[in-house]
Amino acid sequence: MKILENKFIEGVKGFRAAGIAAGLKKSNKKDLAIIYSEVNSVSAGVFTTNKVKAACVTLNMENIKNKNTQAIVVNSGHANACTGEEGFKDALSITEIAAKELGLSPKEILQASTGVIGVSIPMDIMEKGIKEACSLVSEDGGADAAEAIMTTDTRTKEITVEITLDGKKVLISGAAKGSGMIKPNMATMLSFVVTDANISKEMLTKAVKSSTNSSYNMISVDGDVSTNDMFLSIANGAAGNKIIDSENEDYIIFKEAFDYVNIELAKKMARDGEGATKLLEAEIVNARDLESAKKCAMSIISSNLVKAAMFGNDPNWGRVICAIGYSGGEFEPNKVDLTFKSSLGEVEVFKKGKNIKFDENKAVEILKDESIVLYINLNDGGFSAKAWGCDLTYKYVEINGEYRT
Repeated sequence: MKILENKFIEGVKGFRAAGIAAGLKKSNKKDLAIIYSEVNSVSAGVFTTNKVKAACVTLNMENIKNKNTQAIVVNSGHANACTGEEGFKDALSITEIAAKELGLSPKEILQASTGVIGVSIPMDIMEKGIKEACSLVSEDGGADAAEAIMTTDTRTKEITVEITLDGKKVLISGAAKGSGMIKPNMATMLSFVVTDANISKEMLTKAVKSSTNSSYNMISVDGDVSTNDMFLSIANGAAGNKIIDSENEDYIIFKEAFDYVNIELAKKMARDGEGATKLLEAEIVNARDLESAKKCAMSIISSNLVKAAMFGNDPNWGRVICAIGYSGGEFEPNKVDLTFKSSLGEVEVFKKGKNIKFDENKAVEILKDESIVLYINLNDGGFSAKAWGCDLTYKYVEINGEYRT
């Protein structure tokens, strides 16, 4: 597998994209993106578990059932959530406008929105923007599209990988946005992954659902689940490999690369958490079952006390142990070991369920790194899991205290 960092769409056969400043945001930043396949494609997706769903989510849950999907329209700045029947009509109109411009059926288009809840989309601006963006789609438009989907993000989140299937070069490319309201189950983010692999809708759906559980469902910034968020994937088969329609060797190769793309995008979102200065990784090993491993990992990453301690470079291991204690995971407390790790070194701070002497100054130095691993050995079985998050800073409160003002 060849990894092509910080690229989206570029080189993926048959795909085009565009990102423009349509005027949906108060600033002059890009705010409207089009992702487009020139040929028939299959799609799959997962959507927010929040009972309060934005209009785009409700619409997509129907359109995703279509055999052919060739475009995604994404706007930032307006969530179009809690906007009633009119909001759904606007979402439908967006697909109709784009369909006319691209020569497609509205049901062959998916739509995503992100921004302030309760704010309707100004459809006059949207219509003009869609027409402009559709006229600008190109092979190198991925960078602009990745920028246009951002809200409070401080950087774009893009990645492409190259693999070989059936002797053919295949690319898998993704872009995502997410910085706040992040605790997917599924979601609180937007992610779009395209590929020129030839894969059936059934197998792409299987890959999407499975990959979500080890990537987007294993991150947390602030514990909030949004109304809008989704992970969508489109495969157009332009690479020309023999179709993947079963869990064969090619599917295993595809799935490994697909997982890598989604995990990297998930980690990029965790690192770019609002106000964050550090990426946190909770790694659980030797758990008695996978569910317990995941529960313990997510509990650590979701703990505000752990996150605050990491911001302050405080090796307060008690907060980590406390977090796994209320996680709901099954383990024996008197078997647990905990080690703090980073590129600056590692130090064991807790062993066999009790405190031990360790070099406090060394631990503080280790925690000053921008990427921290909280390594927990449950010594209770053979299962493992990882989850990702970020530290909790003063800046997070400032950003969210002034989000609308």
